[in-house]
This record gives sequence, structure tokens and C-alpha cells, in this order.
Amino acid sequence: MSKKKLKKKRTLNYADVIVSFLVISIIGLIIIPLPAIALDILIVINLAVAINILLITLFTRSVLEFTTFPTLLLITTMFKLGLNMSSTRLILTAGNGGNVIAAFANVVAGSNYIVGIILFVIIMVVQLVVVTNGAGRVSEVSARFTLDAMPGKQMAIDSDLNSGLINEEQARNRRKDLQREADFYGSMDGASKFVKGDAIASIMITLINLIAGTIIFTMKGDLSIADALAQFGKLSIGDGLVSAIPSLLISIASGIIVTRSDNNSSFGLDIASDAVRYPVLFRIVGVILLVLSIVPGFPFLPFLFIGIGMFVASMFIKQTEQKTAIRRKEEEQKLALKRKKKEQEEDESVSSFQVEPIAIEIGYGLISLVDSTVDNSLMSRIVAIRKQTARELGILVHPVRIRDNLYLESNDYSIKIRGNEVGAGQIYADKLMIISPDDEPFPFKGIPTKEPAFGIDAMWIDQKDKEAAEIQGFTIIEPLTVIATHLKEIIFGNAPELLGRQEVQKLLEGIKEQNNVVIDELIPEILRLGEVEKVLQNLLEEKIPINDLATILETLADYGSVTKDTEVLTEYVRQALRRTIAAKYADEQKSIKVVTIHPKVEELITQSIQKTATGSYPVLKPDSVNQILEALNKIQQELTLKNIEFVVLTSPKIRLAFRKLISFNFPNMSILSLNEVPNEISIETVGTINV
Repeated sequence: MSKKKLKKKRTLNYADVIVSFLVISIIGLIIIPLPAIALDILIVINLAVAINILLITLFTRSVLEFTTFPTLLLITTMFKLGLNMSSTRLILTAGNGGNVIAAFANVVAGSNYIVGIILFVIIMVVQLVVVTNGAGRVSEVSARFTLDAMPGKQMAIDSDLNSGLINEEQARNRRKDLQREADFYGSMDGASKFVKGDAIASIMITLINLIAGTIIFTMKGDLSIADALAQFGKLSIGDGLVSAIPSLLISIASGIIVTRSDNNSSFGLDIASDAVRYPVLFRIVGVILLVLSIVPGFPFLPFLFIGIGMFVASMFIKQTEQKTAIRRKEEEQKLALKRKKKEQEEDESVSSFQVEPIAIEIGYGLISLVDSTVDNSLMSRIVAIRKQTARELGILVHPVRIRDNLYLESNDYSIKIRGNEVGAGQIYADKLMIISPDDEPFPFKGIPTKEPAFGIDAMWIDQKDKEAAEIQGFTIIEPLTVIATHLKEIIFGNAPELLGRQEVQKLLEGIKEQNNVVIDELIPEILRLGEVEKVLQNLLEEKIPINDLATILETLADYGSVTKDTEVLTEYVRQALRRTIAAKYADEQKSIKVVTIHPKVEELITQSIQKTATGSYPVLKPDSVNQILEALNKIQQELTLKNIEFVVLTSPKIRLAFRKLISFNFPNMSILSLNEVPNEISIETVGTINV
């Protein structure tokens, strides 16, 4: 561990010790009598802490930046009550509350303690009725809405993860933040009761100081009733004010933090942005004030000056907006010129009239989604998908070409591979797609549709219905996520077509520094580059990642001198990658549920395999094929109803032939051979194919 980390760890340990000591010391305030000077210092500290907490809430951009606030609210409340008890002890025993209490009583109440009582009561009413009740209600509603919306937000996180927009760590952090947000609002719902109880206790303590002090010092004969009421009236009000003002500040802070929405800016910047959004409002207010300035009985100068000030502010805001708009337009023109120049350069190259490996064509209504100047654009999503494809499948996907197509409808898009359309859909840039988790009907006025990647029933709704959809548990998907998920599924489903000799050569060059010996031995002495390409395509055809190129090349080097049959070589490679393959289908108990093939059926398929120029195929009678397919379909339906995921397990000699036999009817069914299941993985048979 580095010195910097050790130092940071020691600092955190010291912080824990200091905080623990301070919390325990609060109890000491109740038990141990304090001198007047110590009480003055602690009262000032209490006021400083309250001001600091209020300022922190003004500068926080999200409640997640101040999740300790509910606990801090309890600690500050107990600290203030401890100070109340210490000041009460000092007032009732010595008839003196210290310099700070006396200063508040003299400055705020003056010579009339009745005025001080009225001010104290007003502060308590504002705190209890206005601030604390409002903050408590907001906390309660926010907690309920946050908990109700958690399932929808969790699904949105899973959707972003599946589309490649975020990685596993980012998804984990978002789930953690979501839980912290729910915990915060739940804690604030209860913590607001501390403030209300604190205000009630302050009123009672103030009354005790006034009544008990007057009785004690009158009975002792030190003061007359009138003098005692005057002295303890001022002391009680001073003590009440030094506790009420920090309490009010913290109540305001709690109200601010629970009413804040998650933004990327502080409260001050949000207020400034909202206030100057419509400068015409300043002129309207200015006109109203100028009219009021000439109304008989109203003071002329204040209304006149402030009205003129509103006009000046409106003009200043308008000029600033015009300058910003001009600057933005100039930047857009520069970007357009650069883009046009780049397109002209591309048009002059041979590649300009060649089809791209993969491309997206969009209608004119979706052009705003491709704005590269925006952080969250289709371009950034595609970059994330390419990275995810490289990480999960091990292939390098070409940059995806995006262009507008005037022949498409405004909200349509088309995904093409080598110039041929392989997927299409329709999205609305200003709407949101919702999917029902339980196939329930949609209680919204929207546009019924199908989710293009998986064909699930969905609906496009307006942005204003988002919150209602979240509360009702619908999965909400943004337009960019819809097209990004579709693109990802297209890439994963057509990965073999996207892997050519050029891409294989780049993969080999990328690992040559660490695996130069096996590459030099394999290509071209044992196998040609095209033969290696065919093996990799065969693996991708069955969704087997090729990111363990070292093992693949080692296996090809071992068996490539024995056979040049790429199908046989692929089976050897699959056996070498058995742990990678089995891990895709094994559960947490390291077990795979399999459907086996009856020996009679295996023997039938074995005898029917015929070798052709394009590979090995089983040649069976139509009746036999139909019986096998019907048996497999029956087993699949039974296991699907039981929610059991399975693979078909065969002997190595018929695995490939059986896959070709059922691939048309069951394209997504996984077929493994016994040699592809490592010893540490257990096998659980859930069915047998028999005819």
C-alpha cells in the first residue's frame, strides 16, 4: 500500500475517533455544568454549524452528495438540546446565561422582552408550520415515489447495460446510487420529526426558564416579581433565540435538500438559469411597477427605480442571449464546413462507392440523434457497442456509417450489412418507448409498436407520461437505446459476416507481439489465412467468443497438419475452449441441464452423414426428420413452461451434423458434445430425444 493511501486511511480513522468523541460529548453537556465562557463558545459553534449545513445544501447538486444529512440532523438536534439544558442550568442557578444569550436578548428584543417573545413565537411558527411540515411532506412523498419507481429504474439500468451504453461496474454503481437515494428519502421522512420535536422542546425550555427562574429568585428574596420577570424574560428569550435561529437554518436546509432534483449544477446556478430563461417577464414586471409608481398614495421613487432596473436587466439578458446565439451559430457553421470538406475528400476516394460492412440509414426526423456535438448521441452509443462487441465476442467491428435517406419515412431507420438490409424499425426522437413486464395493456394514449430487437409489444408515449409509467412499473426505454439495442443484436447475430480476412489479419497483428511463435508456425506453413478465417467464422456462427485467440491458434497449429477440414478443426477448437463454452450455460452450482439423444437416434444420424464439398450433412428420410423435430419441439415446450434453460448434448461425431439438421427450425438452440463439457461441470438430464 502506498504512503498516500496509508495517510488517507489514518486520517479516516482519526475522523471516526473524533466524531465518536464529539457525539459522546453531547451527553456530557446534559450532565456536566458549563461555565459561561464555554457556553458562549459552544453556542457560536452551533450557529456556525447550522450556517455551514445550510450552505452545503445550497451547493450540492444531488442528494447523493449529502447522504449523511439525516444522521447529522439528529446529532445537531441533540447538540442544541444539550446546549439548552446547559444554559437552563446556568440561568436558573446564577441568573445569567452568558454574553451570547445576553447579546441576542438585547439586540433582538431591546428593552422590551414582550417584543422578543413575539419574535420567538413567530420563528417557532414559521419553523413548525411552514418549513418543517412542508419538508416532512415532501420527504414522505419522495420516499414513496422513489420506492415505487425503483423496479422501472432497475430495468432501465439493465437495458442500458444490455445495449452497451454502460459497463458492469457503471451499472453496479447506478444500482447502488438508486438504493442510496431510496434510503436517503426514507431516512429524511423520519428525521424531519427530530426538527419538529426540537422546536416543541425549545418552547417548553423557554417557558421553564421564564417561570422557574422568576419563582426561584423571587422566593429567595433576591428580586421582586417585576424585576424577576424582566430579567428572566430577557434571558429566556435570548436563550430561545440562540437555539431557534440555528434550528430554523437547519430546517430550511432540510427543506432545500428534499426539494432538490438531481442536476449537474448547484442550486444557485439552477435559479439563475431558470430566472433568465424568459427575459420578457422582466419587462412585464417593470411595466407593472412603473404603473404602480404613479398610483396616488404609493411611494414614487422605489417603484420607479426598481421598474427601470427590471427593464435594464431584461435588455442585458437579451444581449447576452444574442451573443451566445451568434457564437453557437458560428461554431455550427465551422463544424458544417469541416464535415462538408471531409465528405468531399471521401467522395474522391475509391471507397466512396463501395458498400460498407455495416451502415445505418435514417429518416430526416432522426437527424438530431446523430449530433456528434452532444455527449449522449447515436455516435457515442455506437462506440460503446463496438467496444462491447470486441470485449464479448473478440472481433473488431468496422466503424458504422450513418447517413440520412430521403426515401425513408421521417422516423424510420434501416440497418444494412454490406449494402443489404438486415433490420429496420421506427423510433420517435421526442417520445419514450415503454414495455410492460407482465404483458399488461398500456393505460396511455400513445403509438402501439413492436420493440425492433426482440419483437416485444411496446408503445411510444409522450415525455410528460414518463413519471406515471415509472410508478406503474413499465420499463422505459429512450429512443437512442432502442436503436442501439437493435444494432447490437444485429452485430451479434451477423458477426461471421463482419469477420473477413482483413479483420482476421488485424486480430493476428494485435496479438503477434505475445504470440509470434505460434502465428509464424501456423500461417502460412500449416494453414492459410482464409482457413483460419473460416474456423473463426464457424465459432461465431454458434455464438462462441474468439477473444482467446492464443488457445485457438495453438489448437489449429496442433491439428492443422493432420487435417485441413475446417469443420473438423472447428470441433477441435471447441473442445479446447470447453471451459469458455460450458461457462455460458452452467448455473451457479456449476451444473448444465441437458437434453440427450437416444442411442437409436444417434445411430440413425451417424449412418446418414454424407460428406460434400460444402460440409457434412445428415441425409434422412423426411418422416424421420419430422419425428426428430417433433420430439425436440415437444421437449422444448415442456421445459419452457417450467422455465428450464437447457442445451442438447450429443456425442462428438454427430454434434455438427445434428446442428445442421435442426438449425432451420431451431436456429438459437445450443448443441454441445460430451467433449465440450469439462469434468468440473456436472450434467443434469432433463429430457431425451426419441422417435
